[in-house]
Amino acid sequence: MISKILIANRGEIALRVIRACREMGIQSVAVHSTADENAMHVHLADESVCIGPPSAAQSYLSIPAIIAACEITGADAVHPGYGFLSENAKFADILDAHNICFIGPKADHIRLMGDKIAAKAKAIELGIPVVPGSDGEVKTSDDALELARDMGFPVLVKAASGGGGRGMKIAHSEDELAEAFTTARSEAKAAFGDDAVYIEKYLEKPRHIEIQVACDSHGNAVHLGERDCSLQRRHQKVLEEAPSMVLDSAARAAIGKIVTDAMEGMQYLGVGTVEFLYEDGEFYFIEMNTRLQVEHPVTEMITGVDLVREQIRIANGERLSFSQDDLTLSGHAIECRINAENPRSFMPSPGVIQTYHPPGGLGVRMDSAVYAGYAIPPFYDSLIGKLIVHGTDRKDCLMRLYRALYECAIDGVETTLPLFDDLLENEDFQNADYDIHWLENFLERDGSA
Repeated sequence: MISKILIANRGEIALRVIRACREMGIQSVAVHSTADENAMHVHLADESVCIGPPSAAQSYLSIPAIIAACEITGADAVHPGYGFLSENAKFADILDAHNICFIGPKADHIRLMGDKIAAKAKAIELGIPVVPGSDGEVKTSDDALELARDMGFPVLVKAASGGGGRGMKIAHSEDELAEAFTTARSEAKAAFGDDAVYIEKYLEKPRHIEIQVACDSHGNAVHLGERDCSLQRRHQKVLEEAPSMVLDSAARAAIGKIVTDAMEGMQYLGVGTVEFLYEDGEFYFIEMNTRLQVEHPVTEMITGVDLVREQIRIANGERLSFSQDDLTLSGHAIECRINAENPRSFMPSPGVIQTYHPPGGLGVRMDSAVYAGYAIPPFYDSLIGKLIVHGTDRKDCLMRLYRALYECAIDGVETTLPLFDDLLENEDFQNADYDIHWLENFLERDGSA
């Protein structure tokens, strides 16, 4: 049985794990760099160990330092949080070699899902839908046309050796395909010395939908519904909500069963998230994250399940505390990621927080590790905290979010709070009418990107 957990992380997620430990009667150990010696997770853990200088490579990413901290404190388990070493299979292997429990999936599954090509192949094997495309190189325009007709237009012709958008052309019709094929091959040859191209279905206005799963060592695999993470900037999520307004209960149940069957098939262990693009009623696998997600609180708010406690229970060899039939989705939840950044340019704004007043009241949760007088270091992620609100439905949730943002006071550094005020005033957002490109287009129209 786990008796003492070392949290190999910092900030709000370290505090989140400490809270779960305290509620479960488990001792907690905080590790920190010299830059974080006054951080809240250091103050609230039962023990703390300094593991290195400010550089993440020499502290939070230093496996020897973390192992040493475990040995010094007698910690028999490690929770990696998210980021840093959370999806490092080597780290999981080393902990196992030292008889320290890794609170996360098997190292082999971390390794598998970290390889995007292997992950897609595994998804196909497990019956998870993927973006339709050619199996390999397409050598002639006639072959390209045949494939395109099968998968439907528009299609994307992509350089096999490509990157940075070069050697990539969209064809919206048969008339455009021949030119797109020829141009993509020419660009690929010029840029990469290789004219090999392949074809994928092009998704014009997809939503980013992710399915939360939890699996124990007793063969139980459940899904906890979905999160809509479509509001992104440069592939960074800004706001997440659950459930998605574009899925009905039938679609949710269908994709949930596909995912849980796949997790059973690969004997997955722990919590994880299977991410999809969703367009015109179809799901297309992107990747799987073998860790706790930043946005996990919105799932907790609509299910009443403490995902960190479940992680610890699973690592302890216990059964999940609930079954699929026990789960019901209640109301609507939205999370805003509040960063120490300019709300328009998104330039980081490290510095000392002069005023900090988190909002409160029914259905409002603020996951943050900052306080008045805390100096945000320039070495790490700029996340100040996550404002999560819950309501009986989306309209109720939006009104609660409006109220909570009005109450939230953070001074001394620039924050992204004004962006969320602007979103609440936007009709598209109010109607949940957006896709993965919407936010960047909104910022461009607003003269902000």
